[in-house]
Amino acid sequence: MAVLSTEDEGKYLMDIEAEQIGIVTEVDTDAQVAYVEPDPGIGEAVIQGFGFGDADEDDIEVPAESVETITDTELRVAKDL
Repeated sequence: MAVLSTEDEGKYLMDIEAEQIGIVTEVDTDAQVAYVEPDPGIGEAVIQGFGFGDADEDDIEVPAESVETITDTELRVAKDL
């Protein structure tokens, strides 16, 4: 299981086939859940990339146990969400 941190905000969420699912908008470190905007616009992606975004009602909740690997730029899951 991966351990999520606020440093993961702004990273891309990728699936097992290296397809981009969305961008991490917020991480709840206590619950170990990443909130992912499934289809961010250009402006929103830039804001998220700098770590200034917030989760909203259309974000996907991704629990840490679903995250296979974490790199400097992405979180990768090993299954479809």
